[in-house]
Amino acid sequence: MDSPHSPSSCSSSTSSTCSWEPHGGATDSLELDEPRTPLAIRRALQLLNSGEPELRVQAARDIRRLTKTSQRCRRQLSEAVGPLVSMLRVDSPESHEPALLALLNLAVKDEKNKINIVEAGALEPIISFLKSQDPNLQESATASLLTLSASSTNKPIISACGAIPLLAEILRNGSLQAKADAVMALANLSTHPNNLSVILETNPIPFIVDLLKTCKKSSKTAEKCCALIEALVDNDECSRTALTSEEGGILAVVEVLESGTLQSREHVVGALLTMCQNDRCKYREPILREGVIPGLLELTVQGTPKSQIKARTLLQLLRESPYPRSEVQPDTLENLVCNIISQIDGDEQCGKAKKMLSEMVQVSMEQSLRHLQQRALVCTPSDLPIAGCASEVPSK
Repeated sequence: MDSPHSPSSCSSSTSSTCSWEPHGGATDSLELDEPRTPLAIRRALQLLNSGEPELRVQAARDIRRLTKTSQRCRRQLSEAVGPLVSMLRVDSPESHEPALLALLNLAVKDEKNKINIVEAGALEPIISFLKSQDPNLQESATASLLTLSASSTNKPIISACGAIPLLAEILRNGSLQAKADAVMALANLSTHPNNLSVILETNPIPFIVDLLKTCKKSSKTAEKCCALIEALVDNDECSRTALTSEEGGILAVVEVLESGTLQSREHVVGALLTMCQNDRCKYREPILREGVIPGLLELTVQGTPKSQIKARTLLQLLRESPYPRSEVQPDTLENLVCNIISQIDGDEQCGKAKKMLSEMVQVSMEQSLRHLQQRALVCTPSDLPIAGCASEVPSK
């Protein structure tokens, strides 16, 4: 599920907090041979501008190989964008995938190339390939949109061209790799405010949940699923209801809360907190039922600063009484958790929560002790003989 792209596509890596794109594959020998690389670039451009279809296809393959891992080659081959886009528009199917993959590698981690590819008119043929019966071409088109959608300039243009419903359809019925790339592309596009309403119209929650169930919870795919879920439930009651109604929906996000990346867990606790804040009576029981407490407890100690605050707030909302206590008797985390533990059904869940609470108390005590020791070291002048200064007796 979360393995790198097949040879028809590319492998994956993080590029930024809000947007994600794949990078190229294995390093080609030409990239390591400095004297030959400029010659190879000139040759590829010459072949690309020839009138021979077979030579142009070979040039596209050479460009793809040269730009897999070389940012320098991407810059030097930027003038290939126009001719490659023209290859997407011809009736010859054998030229489509080589040109598409060459453009994909040219766009990776190169903002200028991303924008130039869209401005050259690549979106129309790429979007048409999303409907292709050829699974390799469909995967390559989805991966290309994933990369192009990492550009903030391109996000509204991609949406205006009608890509979002087609990406949602791939999320529903595509191959496993295409589904992973589609959800990441949708997560990229969702960061533009005008795109979120279009994504909501496709009712994607059931298909995001299906993908989240099958992928590794610590993967980048899971992280983008959770980011998209958080964005959807933050803005739409129907999405909150859909997540609860979908069999195993809450459980899938709770599993990420326990074993996902720090960023994934922040998205999950944000989504669950939004649900409880919007309708505590409706969502409290479904969330508690899936054993969320141990994950929340761990997050209050080991999460990001944002997720620690959100986890504590959610624990307050999950307790039996929805009303805060007076300032004279403020809630401690231990009081909150003990209140919740008393309401959990099942010995296993209750035992796990109690064990987690005990471990948290121990961690808290150890942290406090280390803090006191560090303060003592800071406050003690290093040049004083601590052990002997009080007992020294002047010599006679």
